[in-house]
Amino acid sequence: MAVNLVNVENVSKVYGTRALLDGVSLGVSEGDRIGVVGRNGDGKTTLIRMLAKLEEADSGRVTHSGGLRLGVLTQHDSLDPAATVRHEVIRDLADHEWAGNAKIRDVLTGLFGGLDLPGFPQGLDTVIGPLSGGERRRIALAKLLIDDQDLIVLDEPTNHLDVEGIAWLARHLRERRSALVCVTHDRWFLDQVCTRMWDVQRGAVHEYEGGYSDYVFARAERERIAATEETKRQNLVRKELAWLRRGAPARTSKPRFRVEAANELIADVPPPRDTSELMKFASSRLGRTVFDLEDVTVQAGPKVLLKHVTWQLGPGDRIGLVGVNGAGKTSLLRAMAEAARSEGETQPAGGRVAVGKTVKLAYLSQEVSELAPTLRVLEAVQQVRERVDLGKGREMTAGQLCETFGFGKEKQWTPVGDLSGGERRRLQLLRLLMDEPNVLFLDEPTNDLDIETLTQLEDVLDGWPGSMIVISHDRFFVERTTDRVFALLGDASLRMLPRGIDEYLERRRRMEEAAAASAPAAQKPAPATGTGADRPEKSAADQRAAKKELQKIERQLDRVSDKETKLHARIAEHATDFAKVAELDAELRTLAGEREELEMRWLELAEDA
Repeated sequence: MAVNLVNVENVSKVYGTRALLDGVSLGVSEGDRIGVVGRNGDGKTTLIRMLAKLEEADSGRVTHSGGLRLGVLTQHDSLDPAATVRHEVIRDLADHEWAGNAKIRDVLTGLFGGLDLPGFPQGLDTVIGPLSGGERRRIALAKLLIDDQDLIVLDEPTNHLDVEGIAWLARHLRERRSALVCVTHDRWFLDQVCTRMWDVQRGAVHEYEGGYSDYVFARAERERIAATEETKRQNLVRKELAWLRRGAPARTSKPRFRVEAANELIADVPPPRDTSELMKFASSRLGRTVFDLEDVTVQAGPKVLLKHVTWQLGPGDRIGLVGVNGAGKTSLLRAMAEAARSEGETQPAGGRVAVGKTVKLAYLSQEVSELAPTLRVLEAVQQVRERVDLGKGREMTAGQLCETFGFGKEKQWTPVGDLSGGERRRLQLLRLLMDEPNVLFLDEPTNDLDIETLTQLEDVLDGWPGSMIVISHDRFFVERTTDRVFALLGDASLRMLPRGIDEYLERRRRMEEAAAASAPAAQKPAPATGTGADRPEKSAADQRAAKKELQKIERQLDRVSDKETKLHARIAEHATDFAKVAELDAELRTLAGEREELEMRWLELAEDA
């Protein structure tokens, strides 16, 4: 029987006139891995701070088991700015002691990319004071994970981590024996790590079995049974439910409730996006040319980030862009945006960016633009436009779009200066969409947004007819809103990944293994010429031809994917007609063979491009 670690009994907490928590009773036992979700401001952080006894409840009681070893990661670290990384993380351990500890080696490699902390000026002996918030965050997380605890409480642990860092952290937490309570908006992370969910809503906490996907199913079922009057919210839940069930096989763990009832909710729900219909809309709004990059080189000061990139963003393309921090994702978007703003006058360090004449670009950068603090939310949106056409006949007023993004009627009259960081981020998004762009560049759009706002943003983007590039470490958001993934692997190239982020992580792992293997090999004499180890350098013309064929294959892969989607729909439609299903299944296998051939050819060309 699992030992109870923490008991929360009838706890209440009031701020001003608002009850964040009202008579909440919960427990955490050995082996629990609990994800905490809810809207910003509904009390998630307050709940876990009281759980960890960092904050007192107004009423009720929180008890810890005797001798509980507790580790807490808050949103603001308590690191000594005068100390070094070594002193805070490894403390007084001698080099041979910590280097011989497998757990310490795993944490340092997973969070910093190596035992020598590449990227930190003096490695482990770097003083903490001058470091950025993201670097300090990793140090605080490493300090916590190196210790042994019975219970770990984490508040937004994935902030400032890239895709690889998040994947490593998920694996590390799954393998630890410690119980876990975690607040995060990263839905992929919740699915990978958590076995239970707490949903904080209107002073109460609803408990669910399973990870995030199971929680979406269970919440939809609970709201169906309760016949909730919040029709709008339920529709968003049903739409996300359809995505989770149809978007990717084996995404969910086996639900622990009546799946049949949940399936009834999505029986008549179409796929989240009608890709072919959106492509028609996009083509009519954008024409044939959006962005064409020819032999482009992008630099940041003297550092070359991308070299000889030939690439095309076409009408209706929805691209996810992933890569290691510093590989040039933001710099690439900036180079394209500058070419668009200057109507082609401003060009990157090398090559040329051609921009379509009808392109109307909206660029959401990582910096939140400043607005007059006395301006009201609704006024800030109406400054751009009174009404907006979101495509497919969906038109909204400024007030309606504000409500969609969580600004209720009262909140719409709040001065901009009184908004939180997350609310300002939402307002920035709103103003961009109100301007009716036909091309969107979104650089880390999920920063500071809660899960409910993310689902609302995804719902808006589902029917938005235009071209889009998304940079995000939120894997769920990238997979949910985009159709293809490209990667900057740190070798100054841009690669399409037919299998998406899974393939990116595999490639990065192979690159790291190859780099580790080549380190000792560098001491050995170089092989003789003509042995195959030194492939002849391809000419620039051959490289350009390979890149053009790569683009052609990528379009063919898109068409194959569309055909497969339609075949799956037809198979579902004729599920009781076994002869028809067999015929369609044969077509599906033929398409799978075609896809495999294209992917193999793509991989061959990628080596030469």
